[in-house]
Amino acid sequence: MIKVSEILAIEVIKGFKARFIHTENTTLGYWEVEKGAVLPMHRHLHEQITQVEEGEFQLTIDGKTETYLKGMVAVIPSNVEHGGVAITDCKLFDIFSPVREDYKKLK
Repeated sequence: MIKVSEILAIEVIKGFKARFIHTENTTLGYWEVEKGAVLPMHRHLHEQITQVEEGEFQLTIDGKTETYLKGMVAVIPSNVEHGGVAITDCKLFDIFSPVREDYKKLK
């Protein structure tokens, strides 16, 4: 059993703190995001699924911008440019496949 609340939160970029669980094939990310925090546009080789658990998050995927609310899910294909901004304080849940080896190295 894993208790997410007992995993050390790491500030990955300013205003984005995450707790990670790594399995053989995926990385799960539990994010707490401060209002106004910006996720710069970027891309990676991982498929990403993002669900808003609390708050409002404006996400741009492949040039299309939408505001996501609690319960909404975004699917971001591998190597597609994306980024966003927290409209309010947010809690986000990400699934990455394959495993984010770069996130395993964060302390």
